[in-house]
Amino acid sequence: MDNFTTTDMENYAKKMDEKFADRVADKADYQEFKNDFKNLVEKTFEDKGIHDVEVENRLVDKVNETYDAFTIKHTGSDVGVNISVTEAYRAYATDEADIKTIANAMVNRTVEALLNAPVISEGINDIQNYDVMKNKLVMEVVSAETNAELLATVPHKDIEDMAVVYRFDVKDIVGEGATVIVTNKMLDNYGITPEQLHADAVKNAPEIRPIVIQGMAEVLAKQMGVEDMEMLGLNIPPEQEQIFVASVPDNVHGAGILAYEDFMDKASERVGNQSFFILPSSIHELLIVPDNGMMDLHSLEQMVREVNATTVDPSEKLTDNVYHYDAKDKIFELGGKFVERQEAKEKASVKEAGEKKSLLGELKAAKEEASKHPEKDVIDKGVKSKGDVAI
Repeated sequence: MDNFTTTDMENYAKKMDEKFADRVADKADYQEFKNDFKNLVEKTFEDKGIHDVEVENRLVDKVNETYDAFTIKHTGSDVGVNISVTEAYRAYATDEADIKTIANAMVNRTVEALLNAPVISEGINDIQNYDVMKNKLVMEVVSAETNAELLATVPHKDIEDMAVVYRFDVKDIVGEGATVIVTNKMLDNYGITPEQLHADAVKNAPEIRPIVIQGMAEVLAKQMGVEDMEMLGLNIPPEQEQIFVASVPDNVHGAGILAYEDFMDKASERVGNQSFFILPSSIHELLIVPDNGMMDLHSLEQMVREVNATTVDPSEKLTDNVYHYDAKDKIFELGGKFVERQEAKEKASVKEAGEKKSLLGELKAAKEEASKHPEKDVIDKGVKSKGDVAI
């Protein structure tokens, strides 16, 4: 990338291991590596007898990650494979791996990917037609903080500290699992507003990727290939289930169901028509825990942080926070906000009760005071009724 700036390098450095962040921030060192690496990649393809390929440099901005890449594609093809220059440099700088070995390994991986690259159908022209593409709209939920750079280039809608982004499901055009993220530039070309995009996505996404909510016991049984949960001792009655898994049929980018209009109601119904906590398991699924007193916010937050740190791939992480849905007040919010709101309610309730008690006390005292002088009240009334003057 000829216009790769020092700022770009610093941004990369912040996202990489401290072990080689200083080296990455050295533009000259990185640029020298990239030029040498590109030459080696091209030569390696030639040595393998592959001459009809193009190597283009580009910055890939994906969910939860941004990296410098070489896009490899057959001459004249619309489908390419990305080689991560960032990953190559990481191996070179931290492991001190030989640059030729890295290039050869990545080329081998790319050759296999190109051989399995999908054939784009004639429907590729449909991508330019919003009336066709709006029926392919799906939604994805990502961390707003982690993806700040990406969100600056795509239409999105904030949900607490997360953001909804939009994709076109183009498996019928490119191949199974293929999606295209909707960018601001695409919206301009279509001549539609972010509001219209969201409305169309809310309508179509649930039909393309419907909500699937299952008890954790059921999920574990399926993962183990066991149909009879009783064999595993997992035959937990629905009303006793404490954790539910919410996603979409193929469990890909399933956290997007959080943006569906009916998700909260369906989830509440599934857990026994009550409020619940939401744990962001990953960008692919959500965990639902009934707010029935069995688990507290602090314990759930610890659970999320531990799982994210030890189990979830960084590229699939959503957030470290826990969320809550108040089924009575119809409010979705961060768990901390829910606790603060409940504490404010309790304080207001105590204050109101105190004011009522105080008012009742004043009325009672006034009544008791009046009962001490019944004769005077009668005399005063009698005198006033005759128009006499009392001395």
